[in-house]
Amino acid sequence: MSTTSTVNDKPGIHVNNSPDLHPRLEEPPQTEANALPDTSDDLPPEIHDVEKGEADPKPIFTGFDPASFPDGGLEAWLAVSGAFCCLFCSFGWINCIGVFQAYYQANQLREYSPSTVSWIPSLTVFFMFAGGPFWGKVYDSALKSTLSMQRGHPLIVSSHEYYQFILSQGVCSPIGASLLFYPAMSSTGTWFFKRRALAFGIMAAGSSLGGVILPIMVNHIIDRSGFPWAMRGVAFLLLGLLVYANLTVRSRLPPSPKPWSFMEFVYPFRDPPFSLVVFASFLFFFGMFLPFTFIILSAEHDGMSHRMADYLIPILNAVSIFGRTIPGYIADKTGRFNTMIVTSFLSTVLVLALWLPARGNVPYILFAALYGFSSGAFVSLAPALVAQISDVREIGVRTGAMFGAISVAALVGNPIGGALVSNEGGGYLHLQIFCGIMMLGGSVVFVVSRWSLAGFKLNIRV
Repeated sequence: MSTTSTVNDKPGIHVNNSPDLHPRLEEPPQTEANALPDTSDDLPPEIHDVEKGEADPKPIFTGFDPASFPDGGLEAWLAVSGAFCCLFCSFGWINCIGVFQAYYQANQLREYSPSTVSWIPSLTVFFMFAGGPFWGKVYDSALKSTLSMQRGHPLIVSSHEYYQFILSQGVCSPIGASLLFYPAMSSTGTWFFKRRALAFGIMAAGSSLGGVILPIMVNHIIDRSGFPWAMRGVAFLLLGLLVYANLTVRSRLPPSPKPWSFMEFVYPFRDPPFSLVVFASFLFFFGMFLPFTFIILSAEHDGMSHRMADYLIPILNAVSIFGRTIPGYIADKTGRFNTMIVTSFLSTVLVLALWLPARGNVPYILFAALYGFSSGAFVSLAPALVAQISDVREIGVRTGAMFGAISVAALVGNPIGGALVSNEGGGYLHLQIFCGIMMLGGSVVFVVSRWSLAGFKLNIRV
């Protein structure tokens, strides 16, 4: 039985008891919460009466028809493959931030503190997600893939001063990445219903694969040909992938042009489950990217060689491929909120019980692998949670509003971590504690969001 079905005065099913010969039908918001087919026990009395033959049947809308979603087919899976390429080029690039934090501190920006240098990756993540409200609205209005080549790479090549890196890599490049991320993610959601978390997981695996290939590629080209050619090589690779993405990423739904209004992004926060999901994601994201940014520097501080430390980010992202696909498949079977709670608490435990006391190569490699799996689930499951509790016609705006909110956490999280490192004299203990506490807070709020939907019943799929 679906745990999110609604009854009577709730928005799941609207029944018109008018005696008119031609009753008017009120169409409710098209959310998954009122569209799952196994809700017979939770139907209003009028529907039970019809099933028992005790009342005349009345026309009823139960939201959108899950059967209208293809949940497969050539065009749907081509859209997923194109979205995979989009996330390789956007989020995969973002997953490399730890490489650049370490490289800039040792080379072009060595006279700056870790906190100051960390504003570059922080701005990168911020602008990647802050475009969510705007690009989400563009998606809902245009409903087609609006893809842009990241134009920041040629500018990074010619950067030498701190402000130049801020503008090229911290502002221009992530805006292009944001243009790829949101249309691809929202378009994928229109093709799938029952297998949506799996589709999102496959799509999100593109960012993990990018996070494996791009750091190794950048480091090797830097060693052989220098930093400028490393950026040029990355730009050519992304160009090829984006040509394919432009040909395959399409939305299933027709355009629905609407005037832009700021209140559209405020209105969803009146829904308690949505607000709780956003708040949980905000807290979790405060800590989630700190290992991506500082694991290389932390490992070198604790005795790992530079060459070995360079492979921690690829290891983390390689295992994250499984973390973004397997939990998505499990979530479709056992519940997306249930799966998110388990993986978020697992990430918290790994930070506090493994990264914090880690000394030497083995603990760091083990942490990178396990954390890559557990944290990878967040990227694929967070938009699936929003889609589950949202009107299907507003997925773009709501997803954009969520990522726009958590972009603030992304903006200030790394500088706070860098400041903690500086205040500790180069140690990472305070940063690790801060990371674990923020992720713990997010995990707890995910539990509260599940409670707002289904109470404390543990044996149901949410």
